[in-house]
Amino acid sequence: MVHDSKRARQERLIETLEHEPFLTDEQLAGRFSVSVQTIRLDRLALGIPELRERIKGLAVSRYHEVRSLAPDEVFGDIVELDLGVQGLSIWRADQEHAFSRSQIVRGHHLFAQANSLAVAIVDADQALTARAIVKFMRSVRVGAYMIAHARVKGERHGYVRVGVRIKVDTDDVFEADFLLNRKGVEMTGGSASEGRD
Repeated sequence: MVHDSKRARQERLIETLEHEPFLTDEQLAGRFSVSVQTIRLDRLALGIPELRERIKGLAVSRYHEVRSLAPDEVFGDIVELDLGVQGLSIWRADQEHAFSRSQIVRGHHLFAQANSLAVAIVDADQALTARAIVKFMRSVRVGAYMIAHARVKGERHGYVRVGVRIKVDTDDVFEADFLLNRKGVEMTGGSASEGRD
């Protein structure tokens, strides 16, 4: 009977990670009401890599699709990309990204992830940020994985409007509305404001 429940749990683990590949071992342990060690053993038995390796595997195949940035210019790992439509990136905050006393991640790193994803989904050889309206919703601590989702909201007169939302687990932590200028369009206050929907 124990063997059957283990097999059932491992089958559910495979299904869960197919639909939600960015879950940490800790999140999976909570979901399955088992220890983190049990999840790690299940992953090893099934040949499922740990989260960082899963992210790398998903991200490697996407960088060649980005037109507006070189791979080393993207802040975070792009794991989904539909040029001109939407994209998804993930990034883990390490000690170097945080204030030393509070262990809270510095806001400009969240902005960098959001901005580089917004630029990356623009279907152009170059895109420059003309305007950004940002909102920090709650602080993020070292070790957290930030999942950013960007979606094109509209395009007008050479400007592309992109909305980005970053989550940690299920909590929204950051959102931004970017107005991006495609290469070759003169950036002026009048043109940028015309790009709003």
